Amino acid sequence: MWRIKSLDAILATAEKKSLHRSLGPIQLTMLGIGAVIGTGIFVLTATAAQKAGPGMMVSFIIAGSVCAVAALCYSELASMVPVAGSAYTYSYAVMGELVAWLVGWALILEYALGASAVAVGWSGHILGLFEDYGIHLLPHALTVGPKMSFGSFLEGGEVGGIVNLPAVLITAAVTWLLIVGTKESATVNSVLVAIKVLALTLFIVLTIPLIAGHLGNFKPFTPRGWGNPLGSSGTGVLGAAASIFFAYVGFDAVSTAAEETRNPQRNVPIGLIASLLICTLFYLLAAGGAVGAYGAQPLFDAAGVAYDPGSPEFSAACTALGAHTPLVCSKHALAYVLHEIGHPFFGSVVALAATIALPSVVLLMMYGQTRIFFVMARDGLLPSVLSTVHPKFKTPWIITLVTGVVVAVFAAFLPVGQLADYSNSGTLFAFAAVSVGVMVLRFTDPNRVRPFRTPFLFVIAPASIVGCVVLFLSLDSKSKGLFFAWTVLGLIFYFCYGFWKSNVRHGVELDAPLTEGPGGIPD
Repeated sequence: MWRIKSLDAILATAEKKSLHRSLGPIQLTMLGIGAVIGTGIFVLTATAAQKAGPGMMVSFIIAGSVCAVAALCYSELASMVPVAGSAYTYSYAVMGELVAWLVGWALILEYALGASAVAVGWSGHILGLFEDYGIHLLPHALTVGPKMSFGSFLEGGEVGGIVNLPAVLITAAVTWLLIVGTKESATVNSVLVAIKVLALTLFIVLTIPLIAGHLGNFKPFTPRGWGNPLGSSGTGVLGAAASIFFAYVGFDAVSTAAEETRNPQRNVPIGLIASLLICTLFYLLAAGGAVGAYGAQPLFDAAGVAYDPGSPEFSAACTALGAHTPLVCSKHALAYVLHEIGHPFFGSVVALAATIALPSVVLLMMYGQTRIFFVMARDGLLPSVLSTVHPKFKTPWIITLVTGVVVAVFAAFLPVGQLADYSNSGTLFAFAAVSVGVMVLRFTDPNRVRPFRTPFLFVIAPASIVGCVVLFLSLDSKSKGLFFAWTVLGLIFYFCYGFWKSNVRHGVELDAPLTEGPGGIPD
């Protein structure tokens, strides 16, 4: 289980398959921005405000800082190993098959549950867009799951609805697109990125000037404290940072495109770091605008205890407030702020932009998930049937269908904040593994050419690991419990199947057929 797939073998396989290299630094940066800007800022702003109040601005900085040091570690490995598979492939080459399996298994939480979270965020936007004009597309029971959180589901909590039907429908549509191989060119992606960036810019322009006259909205700045990583509530500034981390998830999608990149040794690090810096700037300005223009204080019960976002009690309290509820109650936070400060038209524009653009994030995350599955199946760690190619569409349709079903089920029954936290637990583990791997490789293969060397590696990498651990511990107990249960399930599957079927164990290099992805790029 400690067997390693050598870097030379990985690079030779990638060279033999010879994926078309067509992406430059600007396209990679746009890809990163397109994957990052999504539900995190458009929706999770409300969840972060309920956990931290105005202090969520610091939460954005903390989460962005952890991503920044992780990105520097990613950049070194991605420039050395410009192949598909991302953290899974790097771990296989450096720390062995068992760690690679655990990373790949954790990435299912990142991509699949991340896609579910974005689907739920899209649902809130399209429903909110119509509700702002008094139009209710569906009964309430068909817009939320039967339980408002995984914990209340286990405890038989209050009934919230039946199913989040819009989230299921958008997931089904994206799954169908991935199966039939509909082309999503770099041009289309760039247009969608431009729509999201323009929407955020519009929000910032309209709200930032209002801050000077509403400085009282920033007090108290940390109404729920800084949080306790050793606690279980996942609240305060650190708890919000652990949730807001989801707003940055996706920058590693740049590294998964390394095989399709011209001069990846130079362009992948540029794409990673540039997209992260641009997104961080937008997030801070947008969060500051939301707080300054409308306020972002948490909602408390009669006893002065803050509600947990997504809980049945929180939902009931928001409903009881009627119109003009606090920011924390909104399903489409940024658009809602514009409506409440006297810009209903522009609020609808922002909501419409998010509604149009968010499905592309669902597609990118599901595409990333199928790619990880495909590489794991190619290595023999998953059944080869998962890489079955559709005879007509020439896509890995079984992987895509399985992914779509999983994404739809979670999107149907769980709230966006809880899905984001579940997704973050897997992402933080993968990022920590990459940070360990880049240090290990400095010792085990010191003479290998490193087109990009992480500066001050033995400061940056430990900082990344510590940051990931602190944010993981700052998640609520349900998210941490789900991660450990998921890991145990993964270990059982590995020792029952992957350990015995591994191609590296049998000395086999499987030449899996190339399949066409949504961009016309072979997997």
